[in-house]
Amino acid sequence: MTTDNRHTGPRASNKPLQLDTVSKAIIEQLQTDGRRSYAEIGKAVGLSEAAVRQRVQKLTESGVMQVVAVTDPMQLGFYRQAMIGIRVSGDTTRVAEALGALAAVDYVVLTAGSFDIMAEVVCENDDDLIDLLNKRIRAIEGVQSTETFVYLKLFKQLYNWGTR
Repeated sequence: MTTDNRHTGPRASNKPLQLDTVSKAIIEQLQTDGRRSYAEIGKAVGLSEAAVRQRVQKLTESGVMQVVAVTDPMQLGFYRQAMIGIRVSGDTTRVAEALGALAAVDYVVLTAGSFDIMAEVVCENDDDLIDLLNKRIRAIEGVQSTETFVYLKLFKQLYNWGTR
């Protein structure tokens, strides 16, 4: 497992929580190895196992982090990944929420520039991607146009950028 700061829903504020140095150290320990035990983390940061467990629970409940297994989609039968740039007329937040409700969509961000929204999708094959685009994404009210960037090969994907 590894830590992942992707949010599964909107936060009340874009202002980051104020984390002390111990909480930051716990996050960095989990970013290095998400399978590390609370006892090991406690030794590294100077807390008891129970105190680390409580802090990890607070960090996950507050949405600061998730501890997840990062997988290779192809090894699990998902042979088509893509990033979709979406131009929207109207409320971008409403469209982003509708995209976030789709099972094949694993990442949604509002952007500035050529696209209003970028959404990453994971599909079993090209037919599923076509179906997702035509029947689900382009059917969302406010979606004006899409541009699909198909992934050919993943070269780097890390989640250990540390804390500030």
